[in-house]
Amino acid sequence: MKKNKAVIILLCILVILAGVAYIDIFGVNAMGDGSASDIKLGLDLAGGVSITYQVVGEEEPSSTDMSDTIYKLQQRVEGYSTEAIVYQEGSDRINIEIPGVSNANEILKELGRPGALYFIAQTDAEGNSNYSYGMDGTYTLTKTIDELLEDGSVVITGTDVADAKAGTQRDSVTGNSEYVVSLTLTEDGTKAFADATTKALAAGQSIAIYYDGQLVSVPRVSAAITDGNAVINGQRTYEEAEQLASTIRIGGLKLELEQLHSKVVGAQLGVDAIRTSLIAGAIGLVLVALFMIVVYRIPGVASVIGLLSYVALVILLLNGFAMTLTLSGIAGIILSVGMAVDANVIIFARIREELAASKTVRSAIQAGFSKAFSAILDGNITTLIAAGVLLFLGPGSVKGFAQTLALGIVLSMFTSLVVTRYVLIAFYELGAKSPKLYGVAKERRSLAILQKKGIFMGISAAVIAAGFIVMGVYGAKTGDALNYSLDFKGGTAVTVTFDHAMTLEEANEQVVPLIEDITGSSVQVQTVQETNEVIFKMDTLDIDQNEALTKMLTDTFGIEEKMITSETISSTISDEMKSDTIIAVAVAIVCMLIYIRIRFKDIRFGISSIIALLHDVLVVLAFYAAARVSVSNTFVACMLTIVGYSINATIVIFDRIRENMAAKGGREDLQETVNRSVTQTMSRSIFTSLTTFIMVAVLYVLGVTSIKDFALPLMVGIVCGTYSSVCLAGSMWYLFRRKFRPKQER
Repeated sequence: MKKNKAVIILLCILVILAGVAYIDIFGVNAMGDGSASDIKLGLDLAGGVSITYQVVGEEEPSSTDMSDTIYKLQQRVEGYSTEAIVYQEGSDRINIEIPGVSNANEILKELGRPGALYFIAQTDAEGNSNYSYGMDGTYTLTKTIDELLEDGSVVITGTDVADAKAGTQRDSVTGNSEYVVSLTLTEDGTKAFADATTKALAAGQSIAIYYDGQLVSVPRVSAAITDGNAVINGQRTYEEAEQLASTIRIGGLKLELEQLHSKVVGAQLGVDAIRTSLIAGAIGLVLVALFMIVVYRIPGVASVIGLLSYVALVILLLNGFAMTLTLSGIAGIILSVGMAVDANVIIFARIREELAASKTVRSAIQAGFSKAFSAILDGNITTLIAAGVLLFLGPGSVKGFAQTLALGIVLSMFTSLVVTRYVLIAFYELGAKSPKLYGVAKERRSLAILQKKGIFMGISAAVIAAGFIVMGVYGAKTGDALNYSLDFKGGTAVTVTFDHAMTLEEANEQVVPLIEDITGSSVQVQTVQETNEVIFKMDTLDIDQNEALTKMLTDTFGIEEKMITSETISSTISDEMKSDTIIAVAVAIVCMLIYIRIRFKDIRFGISSIIALLHDVLVVLAFYAAARVSVSNTFVACMLTIVGYSINATIVIFDRIRENMAAKGGREDLQETVNRSVTQTMSRSIFTSLTTFIMVAVLYVLGVTSIKDFALPLMVGIVCGTYSSVCLAGSMWYLFRRKFRPKQER
């Protein structure tokens, strides 16, 4: 690359960076569209719409029906946001909270009245028409639903539909592709629908679908449906087909619901949480930038430009893909920032090694990027596989984490392997050609890691065992092994109407400490916009606590008792969501194992990696138990971040072991190979951990309580992940290699 070309490339990168940064700050128009302030924020950061439904009917619904209804509603409302939550309130109410939206009426119109779906025959038993076609081009019923139910005109109800999906198929006449809705019926629904469609086909009639007061589709029956699998055609677009499928699914709930009330609620964390998080992020980036420049000199400057490009692109694409950002999403970004720095550290360490081998600076740069590529690729692809599995199989909150993580991984690879590379080459062509500007690796004696494997494994076993003991003690004493928050075990929601509108900050400062003194539990706060209402969520209250709380509010704030209402609420993380998360993580681990087996051609590498990450999870779990850190909805994101961090760090070491074994042709002592590989990657392990730790530590120091509860175990996980990668992973592989030797070594 010539000097003029280097100048042009560097200027282009800086101009593009400035342009993206301008959009991030000011947006693409005067309204600020596309700017960082335009990013959709989750309920914890920005608030949203809260809708309360009540079960229709006099009998109290069963817990099974309520659970099933909540789970299906959760799947439905995730279409508005992956971070939407659904939970039970009292014995017969269901509350839905959808972040990032404020138009409750529009959402209510789309949701309609859940659990009110009927399939209606065109005529009754006497041949009278059940619905008519009007001049306005719409169908209307000629009788009431009660009359249709009584005379047998309702063929099946929504509960007879097991599933409804939008899709495409070939038209049997024209051969063209058409949009359809595929229905799968239950066993009872199959029989009833078979009889109804047989009669309708013979009479050349249709069967209408009625939902929430109107006929949403009136398809003509073209065949007798006897196998329980029906297809509704006639939709003009895929979106129209998906809307009908979604309507059928929500109308097929076991319980029929009616809207009780809706309101726009404020953020759970408040403006201060967002402001301090942004300040913490900025300070963390500055400290990481200074660290990279001081340690790596000219390459460090190039990495800072690459890191700034990464941050600018993340903000731009969060808007571009309309992602909802929550604390879980921030966890994904933190992990991908760590991986972006990690890629640069791996590359720069390689460049220094090449310079130590008397290579020229130009050839050292080329060789550094080339030799670092496999470690960067394997680490990022492995984590990306996990993100992909979690995105497709995980529940809403996990999907939010997976989305930002996947985006961050792709961008981190691009900025590290492309942006940083071209900037570094441009610096070289502009005169930065002295090896002193890059640093030269020093030859270090191999650390005796394997010789101390018994000590390391003993320490780990003791910490994990202590964690289980602590969990057992707390489980016996309190009934909960961990300090579960409302998200996991539910509690009580107290709605208080003050004599003036109270901000979230005022509620946290003036009211929350008094409530915590009475209840002994942490409190979540939500304000209700355009009202004086504030909602306080806490552990389940007994009679004495409830009376004490009411007395405190009336005495201290002069509130009348009738302005204080309380309801028992269920956990926002249902059993189904827990099982979905466990299944998604298990599948992700299996997929990572398969990838490592294919890339490393040795299953022992994969098994050792999984053991190392399980070790990290158990140690952090022990910390949660001992420190009594609140286990909230960010717990899953925290654990997944640690898993991603751990697997990436371990693969870097395994990649070096593989490379050293190939270079020596298997002639070097296996123990020395492992020790040398760990030693060669030691600077990477320490520096990457340090930079990521700095980011999270600043967030912990400046963050509000809920952010501290998220950041503290994450810091423990970073330290633990470094320890397991350096001290345990290689030792595990060595033991497996010795115990289960390849055929050629036997």
